[in-house]
Amino acid sequence: MQDIKTEKITSAQLEEMKQLSGSYESLFSRVALKYRQLGLDKMKLNEAGYKKYILEEYTFLKRPVILIGKQIFVGNSKSTIAAAKTAL
Repeated sequence: MQDIKTEKITSAQLEEMKQLSGSYESLFSRVALKYRQLGLDKMKLNEAGYKKYILEEYTFLKRPVILIGKQIFVGNSKSTIAAAKTAL
């Protein structure tokens, strides 16, 4: 358990999440308030851009991120949470 508001995620942690999820984009939250404030909704981000913004601002990380062994569950949809519970 890590509170990313007070303890920022590291580049190494983000890299591990990316390896498990397949891309930085899958970890990126487009519902963060700063997404529109910074005009990111009008930009075409690449993987390096997604990584940069997630590391700079915790709100860009889609939450929760649950790591169980070598499995990752990203987001709070009912199906994702149910899958994480099953994996426990």
